Formats: sequence, C-alpha cells, structure tokens
Amino acid sequence: MKLDIEVICLEEPAFYKLLEDVVKRLKLENNIQEDEYITGEEAMRKLGITSKTTLQKLRDNGSISFTKDTPTMMYNAQSISVYLKSKTLKTF
Repeated sequence: MKLDIEVICLEEPAFYKLLEDVVKRLKLENNIQEDEYITGEEAMRKLGITSKTTLQKLRDNGSISFTKDTPTMMYNAQSISVYLKSKTLKTF
C-alpha cells in the first residue's frame, strides 16, 4: 500500500507566526478574550524580544504595566499592546 505524503517545511519564525495566527483566529471565532495578565515569557514573545534585561527596562521606565501581587511577576497584556501600537511606523 503506497501512501502519498506531502511535506511542508517552514523556517522557525514562519512556523511560530503561523501558530500565533491560528491561535488568534481560534480565539476570535470562539469569542475568547485575552488574559488580562500574562507571564514574563508570554510578554517577551508578544514584544518580540529575547532578553529579560530589555523586558526589565520596559517595566522600569513605565512603558508596560506589571504586578508583583502574585508569586511570579505578571505583565498587563493591554499595556503591551498599547506599547506596540505606539511603536508602529506609519507608511504612506
């Protein structure tokens, strides 16, 4: 029995972008709201950064909101979205 298999290869950034798009679409279609607070790892992923030092700088200079009321530091997802929108370049 012969199986026809088609393999699709993606570079890592394209793969993760595809996953993010799928999750966004599923949340939209199922009316799932984003969590108000997210972990540092999620915040870094959303911001597109890999350095904890950069995350700390954004926190320290007030660019993004956070809370220490939990055992781990949590970041306000809405403040990250606002920060990213403020850094969006407008093209004409």
